[in-house]
Amino acid sequence: MSQKQLDVLAVGDVVTDVFIKLLKDEVKVIKDKNDSPWLSMPFASKVPFDHAEVIPAVGNAGNASVAFAKLEFDSGLITNVGGDEWGREIMTALREADVDTRFVHVNPGKKSNYHYVLWYKEDRTILIKHEEYAYHWPSFRVIDIPKWIYFSSVSQHALEYHDQIVAWLESHPPVKLAFQPGTFQIEAGVKRLRKLYERSELLAVNREEATVISGGDRHDIHDLLDRLHDLGPKIVVISDGHAGAYASDGVNRYKMPIYPDPKPPFERTGAGDAFSATFVAAIMRGADIQGALLWAPINAMSVVQKVGAQAGLLSVRQVEQYLRSAPRWYHPERIR
Repeated sequence: MSQKQLDVLAVGDVVTDVFIKLLKDEVKVIKDKNDSPWLSMPFASKVPFDHAEVIPAVGNAGNASVAFAKLEFDSGLITNVGGDEWGREIMTALREADVDTRFVHVNPGKKSNYHYVLWYKEDRTILIKHEEYAYHWPSFRVIDIPKWIYFSSVSQHALEYHDQIVAWLESHPPVKLAFQPGTFQIEAGVKRLRKLYERSELLAVNREEATVISGGDRHDIHDLLDRLHDLGPKIVVISDGHAGAYASDGVNRYKMPIYPDPKPPFERTGAGDAFSATFVAAIMRGADIQGALLWAPINAMSVVQKVGAQAGLLSVRQVEQYLRSAPRWYHPERIR
């Protein structure tokens, strides 16, 4: 792959997911006293399973980098892998997906992230463990500086890394930032990551994340959007599962339904990443928030028809095909 200026550089941890397909008759879902679902299986026994599938180079940023490449952008990834076989498999998978790996740091003597996905019916429970890496923002030649940074989930051990990224962004004003905060970034709190939110061109979250980040009323979408805009992002997009999604550019606000599934979802991992990355991709192509809302649910719909977060990602031609055949009710509804 020739080295040229990238359209977008995704930043975040990458992982190999091992999907373990559970048999419906061997496990069950129970509710606790708060009506929260728990996956239940026999303790201290042997539990049969259907099969397992190993999928390398996933995680929020990895998924986004592949989505951008599929959508015809020059896409790269900043991440860490171990100097092990899993790390080599991750590098191979990224290159096969046309993702530029010049900023993937290989850590000799370290393990790569390896997670286990308990796949039950169409949903999943993920067993996670983030390896501890020394996070350092790379030095860039002029040709290395991307047009966009897409920043997402990193380990709880990487808080100072956020400061390095903010400092670099402040010294490179033309570079636009899309921020899809991960679990540990949300737990770190708005005060700690205030400058990151302020610098964001676009913030992508789901409704639960929007509530935690903003401290707003979960049931009042305008309150959530107002509070998130107050943090600094110019564009805010909030996905809301089966209820669809909302987007605001600070003046105009829209609600968007989901794209109709051609058949029941097969496995839901990566739907949120596909939605967020595709929304950003549409903005990068020059769309307004209405146009981005038309694109994003299509890729999310496609991803849940396959196993894992990347197998269902679509090309521009495929997204446009789905858009041409969309039902008449599939369009953004202005809500302010």
